Formats: sequence, structure tokens, C-alpha cells
Amino acid sequence: MLQTQLSVFLVNKPGVLGQVCDVLARAKVNIMALTMMDSSEHGVLRLVVEDVARAKKALSVLNVPMTETDVLCLELDNHAGALADVCQTLGEKHINIGYAYCTAGARGGRTLGVFKVADNKKALRVLKPAAKGKRRAATARAPRPGTRR
Repeated sequence: MLQTQLSVFLVNKPGVLGQVCDVLARAKVNIMALTMMDSSEHGVLRLVVEDVARAKKALSVLNVPMTETDVLCLELDNHAGALADVCQTLGEKHINIGYAYCTAGARGGRTLGVFKVADNKKALRVLKPAAKGKRRAATARAPRPGTRR
């Protein structure tokens, strides 16, 4: 399933990530997946949330630069090889993965994989049959609303 990812550009100082998480928590925005990368001057927080509009409104009070990107979100079985199956399938079909990150796992043995790929539509097409054939590694559907990751 395609989802909107928010990339939030933060100053690299103690407490800034905590502020962002607090603002989202107070607005009751559920974070489904996130990754944080840093450089010497700033950090880039990438988030997939349940309610993008609510998240953007909440973050507006912090006056931080933000962009939106379409990413592929897949529910993966939480076992060795699930991520490898998805990456190999995309590679075999010549779909480049710019970056990826996953949640640590949830009850029921599922995890959420977030993939920035060169061609979202093609990736969705090739992963649909692969989900049935390769150890049921991935399901190209959105996570259930209200589930915590």
C-alpha cells in the first residue's frame, strides 16, 4: 500500500526529537514507523503516521521544515528472510530501493516495512504475486488503523 511519509528536518540538539514526539502524542497521532538519521548540522526524521493531516497540523507549531513522499508500506511476517524476499523480488524486477526501514515487530508476528522505491506502481504489481509465492513474506496493504507498532 502506498502511504505518505513525512520527512522532518530537525536541528541536531538534545531534546528536539523528544519535542516532536511529544507534540505528536498530544495531538493523538499514532506513529506507525520512523527512522532518524543525522549529520553534524541537522537530523532527518522520517515518519509514517496514521493521520498525515493531523501530524502536519501538530508539527506546524514547531515551525520545522517538512516534506512529503510516497512510500511503499508492507506488512511483513516477523521472521528471518521476510525482508530478504521483498528486496530480492524488487531487485529481480530492476526496481531500485533508495532506502528502507522497518518496525521491530508487533503482536501476531507482523512488522511494517517502509520502502522508498524508484517505481511504486511497478513495485506494488510485482510484490502482490510474490506475497503468495515466497513464504508469505509481504502483504501490500495498509496496516490496520488503530494498531500500535
